[in-house]
Amino acid sequence: MREYAPLTLSPLASGARISQPSAPGRVTLDDPAFAVMTDLREVSAATITPEESIDAAHAIMVRRAVRLLFVLDAQEEVPGIITATDLLGGKPMRFMRERAISHAEVQVGDIMTPAASLDALSLLDVAQMRVGHIVATLKAVGRRHLTVAEDGGTRIRGLFSASQVARQLGMELQTFEVAQTFADIEAVLAR
Repeated sequence: MREYAPLTLSPLASGARISQPSAPGRVTLDDPAFAVMTDLREVSAATITPEESIDAAHAIMVRRAVRLLFVLDAQEEVPGIITATDLLGGKPMRFMRERAISHAEVQVGDIMTPAASLDALSLLDVAQMRVGHIVATLKAVGRRHLTVAEDGGTRIRGLFSASQVARQLGMELQTFEVAQTFADIEAVLAR
């Protein structure tokens, strides 16, 4: 067996502080896509179970300063995701009306987006992309988040967030069409 020499220790300075993670730096559209990806090997995913209340989901989002939670079942598999739009949009109200239940009774599993409805970018493809590709993809699919998977889609490795990308680019990023008339709004609600 190989032998290892012990390292030299030095006294901790008086008034030492704990290092804080640095804020993601500025990027350009030509920077590698990894510069704006939240790597779930480095940052723990914000999660919740399907049985939790939507109020609990909202509290976690506020505490973690995120707008998406991965929903984990008892086997630690991902049956879906829930976003701030799911919580604050019309989904809870529609579910309450359909089931004749109160807001407090609505669970995450009732309004989450099922995993079967989700798509992911391949980690291998992301390695070849630039930030501009991510912006174009977010706009093309009209979403606020994109997941990144590896191992043939069996492991979620990362996440792109439109708000984080916009912050790092130093600009506003709109990933959906803005309704211009009440007829546009009604058409969207009718879907």
